[in-house]
Amino acid sequence: MGKFSAYKLPLKSLGVGAHNFEYHLDKQFFVDMESADVHDADLTVTLGVLYNGDFYNLDFHISGDVVLICDRCLDDLRYPIEADYHIVVKYGDDYNDDSDEVLEIPESDSTLNVAYMIYDTATLAIPMKHVHPLGKCNRQMSAMLKKHRAQAADDDAELENALIDEIDNIDADSDNSATNDPRWDALRKLSGDNNITSE
Repeated sequence: MGKFSAYKLPLKSLGVGAHNFEYHLDKQFFVDMESADVHDADLTVTLGVLYNGDFYNLDFHISGDVVLICDRCLDDLRYPIEADYHIVVKYGDDYNDDSDEVLEIPESDSTLNVAYMIYDTATLAIPMKHVHPLGKCNRQMSAMLKKHRAQAADDDAELENALIDEIDNIDADSDNSATNDPRWDALRKLSGDNNITSE
């Protein structure tokens, strides 16, 4: 956890009252977090801690830009981030993060590493779909995408028609084989009824 030691919050050494901390997130932070989506970043994180003697109110505010890859044209996409996160931290018998609003940590922990809280807050502000606004994508890549989409649509139509033809042929073959099935002939002889038809 050495690469995130800068994000250790010295809880036990904080006096009663308000305390402010600031962090800067760049590409290396997301590399260390093994994030595949964020290719660069310029984010400022401000953390306000209010300690009342019993518990700590942590208020995170993240603002700045991240660089993603556009899902449509594969060019860099600069995306602005503005996110807030609030959590209450208190000491208890053991580590307990069952609640989204309260985090309980063991009395033996003198610090709290907030790197993952910051990372989660930042990444949750990024949409699932990363695309440039309409008309801002790389024009060459957009043209190639349109061409391939049209080709794929033609290929899909051909495949669909071929499958329908194949299914029709299977149905026709099964109808013919059912009427000429020797097992039905044997049943007809046993019953003495030559008018039994197959289902």
